[in-house]
Amino acid sequence: MTGKTQLDADSLSRFEADLDALRVEVLNDLGERDARHIHRMRGIVQGSAITGRGLLMFGVGPFSWIAGVVGLALAKIMENMEVGHNVMHGQYDWMNDARLNSQTYEWDIVCDGDHWRHSHNVEHHDHTNIIGKDHDFGYGMLRLSEQQRWSRSCLLQPFWYLLLAINFQWGVAVHDIKIGRFLKGRMKMAEFRTRMRPFLRKAGLQLFKDYILFPALAFWQWPRVLLGNLVANGIRNVWTNAIIFCGHFTADVQTYSVREVADETRGQWYLRQIQGSSNLEGSRLFHVLTGHLSHQIEHHLFPDMPAPRYAEIAPRVREICERYGIHYNTGGFWRQYASVLARIFRHALPTRPALSQA
Repeated sequence: MTGKTQLDADSLSRFEADLDALRVEVLNDLGERDARHIHRMRGIVQGSAITGRGLLMFGVGPFSWIAGVVGLALAKIMENMEVGHNVMHGQYDWMNDARLNSQTYEWDIVCDGDHWRHSHNVEHHDHTNIIGKDHDFGYGMLRLSEQQRWSRSCLLQPFWYLLLAINFQWGVAVHDIKIGRFLKGRMKMAEFRTRMRPFLRKAGLQLFKDYILFPALAFWQWPRVLLGNLVANGIRNVWTNAIIFCGHFTADVQTYSVREVADETRGQWYLRQIQGSSNLEGSRLFHVLTGHLSHQIEHHLFPDMPAPRYAEIAPRVREICERYGIHYNTGGFWRQYASVLARIFRHALPTRPALSQA
């Protein structure tokens, strides 16, 4: 496991300037091809959803059911990751298209958009990997750093992780409600009810659409549609969980204390984003299916930059890292995911006390 890189004041200033210049260069180049990309992705999502739901509702036999599940799962994955996540980061606000407005977009998931914008865009991206402030680090369920307190319940965290992966959209949905604070008596009932209201409304709409409306429209074979929707949601949950965990919880990902980031400069913020993230290597299709979160380092450096640009700038970001001696954490999916699982299992156990030096 690599340690944290520290830069002297002069190197940190030049490092900050290099990344600032790269960001400005790309943002000044945004235009028609970026607009074409997001419109094409929305078209693929809509076409895949129509095809998948059509095969589930009107198809006959197991092969059409499997094809329908794959089509619907693909639509849900791409809508959540390549469209929803990126739009809600403000990556396409410059287009002034009401359908792609970061503050009003609602995605095909049980998580309320405003809840996600706060817990993710603010708490996670501003406070990346700061223990106690980045509530995405472990999602309140997992101990993933020695800086987090160990308890006997941590022994079960491989099981908790499995449950979270299968039901990931629900874990994301309740994240900003802060149920733990309420159960510990740190939140009044009035505030808890206010936080619950958007979640119940959004979750209700999603459950109605997938498990009542579409099965009812195909009433002659409603079990087939109901099961297909359930499996498609499950595939989406497992895939998005794996990609997101690979971007945040591999062995080399660093964590920080509140004290370490006091009076943090922009250059130090850049450095924390790089050392708190990890990338995945793969084909162009693979990157699209991850919402380009396979370039998590670039995403954390520039969250409001259109995601397809990450693949273009990744070699330059890597070169900047090498120039300043900063570890650029990247690897294939299975290697990175194995690293994530190892971290989950390792921190399920109590931290061993350091051996004293003779």
